[in-house]
Amino acid sequence: MFPIFKYAIFLISFVSLTYARDFYSLSVIDAHGKTVSLEQYRGQVTLIVNVASECGFTDGHYKALVNTKNLLKDTGKFEILAFPCNQFDGQEPKDIGEILEFAQTKYGANFPIFAKLNVHGDDVAEIYKYLHGNSFSCIM
Repeated sequence: MFPIFKYAIFLISFVSLTYARDFYSLSVIDAHGKTVSLEQYRGQVTLIVNVASECGFTDGHYKALVNTKNLLKDTGKFEILAFPCNQFDGQEPKDIGEILEFAQTKYGANFPIFAKLNVHGDDVAEIYKYLHGNSFSCIM
């Protein structure tokens, strides 16, 4: 089993194909402030994950995400979409530029990292509203 599944403490959501039409009609904001349609990920297994640079598990999580992406990248059917979030004990206080530099320089992050967002509460991002209501989610 991939280390990410064994050691993950952050939210992992697997998008159910039953709801793919709705999920892929959503848009998110990338790290550069541009709107990105999730339609471009249709037909791929898509792992949605929130990340934080100051969590005690950050090192293992980023390494596992990069290794998992490397293992599956040649299939062309797998993508990781990372969303920084500061709602868990303030473990992501950095701005998006610092987050990108950290993830890419220290870990060689080879997957898209999007703008910071909220994954719960009154100001929850649309993608997480959808995931909370329509996908299998677990905390491992």
